[in-house]
Amino acid sequence: MVERTEESIHLPDGTVLSAWLFLPEGTGPHPAVTMAHGFGGTKYHGIEPVARRLAEAGFAVSLHDHRGFGESGGEPRQDIDPYQQIEDWRRVISHLQTLDVIDADRIGVWGTSYAGGHALVLGATDRRIKAVYSQVPTISGSRSGQRRVPPHLTRGLEESFAADELAQARGEAPAVQEFVNADPAVTASSRNEDAINFYLGHDIPEGVWENRVTVQSNRRARSYDPGNWIDQISPTPLMMLVGTHDNVAPTDLALSAYERALEPKELVLLPGGHFDPYLDGLDASTGAAVRFFGSHLTK
Repeated sequence: MVERTEESIHLPDGTVLSAWLFLPEGTGPHPAVTMAHGFGGTKYHGIEPVARRLAEAGFAVSLHDHRGFGESGGEPRQDIDPYQQIEDWRRVISHLQTLDVIDADRIGVWGTSYAGGHALVLGATDRRIKAVYSQVPTISGSRSGQRRVPPHLTRGLEESFAADELAQARGEAPAVQEFVNADPAVTASSRNEDAINFYLGHDIPEGVWENRVTVQSNRRARSYDPGNWIDQISPTPLMMLVGTHDNVAPTDLALSAYERALEPKELVLLPGGHFDPYLDGLDASTGAAVRFFGSHLTK
């Protein structure tokens, strides 16, 4: 039976990350997988079933909330800085290496969506990681942003970013906007129907998740291109799981990035869109992850 415990991970600046640690049967030390959620979500957004499946397969699994989100500390709230999240994730790995139940030399990283992009950067820059699983990953925020915002609206968007920067310089709080909302009269990061259904469709404890992000989160997202690191992951093994009809992290960008990756690598094509790995494709996506980590983290 898989046991889930609460973990507090203390960062150098005093921020405390909230994590769930899932331990398999046996005394260990166990190979481990560290997991995190994507843009604007929490550990409550469809990832726990994957963590439990990995733990049932014999892995210790850590699933944390990024700073400013969910049950983790950090200010400002709902603020997404991809490289800060990556640096925090390195500290999570260091924390895991201190635990007697974990084999410090057999740690893999599992990232999905925005954190799937983080997994690529981590895999390329941190050799403590022995296997990289990147699911429906963000590849290029700049190219994706050009598709989401038509050229005639880009200038106004950039002006809103600059106005918020100036307001903060004058002492005002960071501007925020809704994360998902179908109403065109409401400023939101995403109007994607699948995203709205996914993020609003989970049973999350009251006060843990807010349907908003800072305006600067979107500015950073438009300049975050983790796919640039993909050819530097080798010789660490890489598995990419890509949705065949992903219009959030576009399929063509992911497949193009995979072609640039060096061996050893493996591609899994999952029928459907960005959220199918957590829904109808859950068995397929978790099965692929279990098989991949079993090949590269077990003795």
